[in-house]
Amino acid sequence: MIELRKFVAPEFIFGAGAIDLAGRYAQNFGAEKVFIVTDPGVIQAGWTGKVQQILENQGIDSSIFSGISPNPRAEEVMVGAEQYREHGCDVIIAIGGGSPMDCAKGIGIVATNDDHILTFEGIDNVPIPGPPLICIPTTAGTAADVSQFAIISDQEEKVKKAIISKTAVPDVALIDPATCLTMDSYLTACTAIDALVHAVEAYASTAHAPMFDLHALEAIRLISANLEKVLAEPADLELRGKLMLASLQAGLAFSNASLGAVHAMAHSLGGYLDLPHGECNAILLHHVMAYNYPEAGERYREIGKALGLGVENISSKEVKKLILAEIIRLKLSAGITASLGQRGATISDIPHLAKKAIKDPCMVTNPRVPILRDIEVIYEEAL
Repeated sequence: MIELRKFVAPEFIFGAGAIDLAGRYAQNFGAEKVFIVTDPGVIQAGWTGKVQQILENQGIDSSIFSGISPNPRAEEVMVGAEQYREHGCDVIIAIGGGSPMDCAKGIGIVATNDDHILTFEGIDNVPIPGPPLICIPTTAGTAADVSQFAIISDQEEKVKKAIISKTAVPDVALIDPATCLTMDSYLTACTAIDALVHAVEAYASTAHAPMFDLHALEAIRLISANLEKVLAEPADLELRGKLMLASLQAGLAFSNASLGAVHAMAHSLGGYLDLPHGECNAILLHHVMAYNYPEAGERYREIGKALGLGVENISSKEVKKLILAEIIRLKLSAGITASLGQRGATISDIPHLAKKAIKDPCMVTNPRVPILRDIEVIYEEAL
């Protein structure tokens, strides 16, 4: 029996030149002053200035907010919301990776609901939609431009908190592969592995469904076939487009099927040690897959096919061995070689990390239901 499922996605424009439509869409929303949410790296790369000029050409004023950490903090969201109000803005454009886009979602939520951003943590806790939001991703990985997730760091508790709501889905995503040409190789690798984790976790999720599965498997195929090529030829726009398409496909999958233990544990790690999200995912992925295998073996066999592995007509044990080896090979080939210990985690951190991770909303749809000790063991294996 096919279970009842809903599919949530924004309008999106994909392809070279999508960024040039920012002015037209802002005008469609009746924008008089646009609040541009971005970060210093994106400003330096020139994408923020380009969008500001596009808006100016349409006669639309704008205000820039760029005080955003790599893991956006609740305080930064609150400052941004205050600036949004003070400057009399009516539309938000986010330009950048997951951090500016998540922060922009948070700013919109606070601007219309008039409460602290962390009060909206969890699933479907945002009563009033934010102002019109246009997202322009400049990395191929987070898919915040199409998802109903916003991940915000709580500095007091030292944990990332997930806000999951249809009201957090952007109104429009302008997905232009040319914006990825300014990424360095390590950011390219980390964001691509983030997209791979989105796809793997969405496909193995207990909330999976046929219309999510096709996006997840296609994302896995695109990443496994193209990540190493992109790293070898970073200026190839067609190859960049394939990774950008993979990010989109994975985003459509996980936004609807949700995620699992990799993301729950990465949120805890990233909040506690302020580590890059994609790198946390990459370090944890094969450890979590090994843990989940008893409950998700047949789903992982299909993932193996999407990875291009010969998994037909072999035992489940052999499938597991092949898939884990390929995940490790792909990660190392992309240059992601550090362990959690090398990134600053210690054995004494693990009880705290596990307690936060097991409460994360992403854990709800993990294919195997863990106890606290299970989570601790996975962290220990990744040290």
